[in-house]
Amino acid sequence: MTNYGTIPSSSSPGTSTKLEYISRAKERVIAGLGTRRPWKVMFNFRSFNFPGNLSEAVARARTNIAYFTMNYALVVLIILFLSLLWHPISLIVFIVMGIAWVFLYFLRDEPLVVIGRTIDDRVVLIVLGVLTIFFLLLTHVTLNVLVSLLIGVVLILIHGVMRKTDDLLLDEEATGLLSTAPAAGASVGAGSPSS
Repeated sequence: MTNYGTIPSSSSPGTSTKLEYISRAKERVIAGLGTRRPWKVMFNFRSFNFPGNLSEAVARARTNIAYFTMNYALVVLIILFLSLLWHPISLIVFIVMGIAWVFLYFLRDEPLVVIGRTIDDRVVLIVLGVLTIFFLLLTHVTLNVLVSLLIGVVLILIHGVMRKTDDLLLDEEATGLLSTAPAAGASVGAGSPSS
């Protein structure tokens, strides 16, 4: 009766390890979703208009794709999921690949290291995308996959070209595009006559 009144810390060593894993996974889910940009920012209708010329459209698309990469990946994956609802085997393959996406891309808070080399997020995104498409094509849903990918790419390009980038809080490390943007004060007063 010497333990009377004390609260045991865990019932068994295995249970505490599982709880730690679950709490770490929960933290990674929250942190992983934190890298996704807010949907309100992505679909701020005041930030949509037609670009002035082709170079502005290309610059907008590059900036928006770099800024909203996580959101665009989610949109394409949702479109792909919806296209596979009537193909159960393909849906199972997609869910398995979705689990790989969750752990290797969306929830990873540290860089992926393979054989001592750090793998860039863009490489992980491309490899997972190619593997997902490849495995789905093996299940004979080629037309569904191609049409859903085409719809996703068209939606991304339309959004990327139409959404202005003036109100985005660009991070040079995240986008790598700030060095190509004109200086903020370059156009101020350029067309106004001097008094």
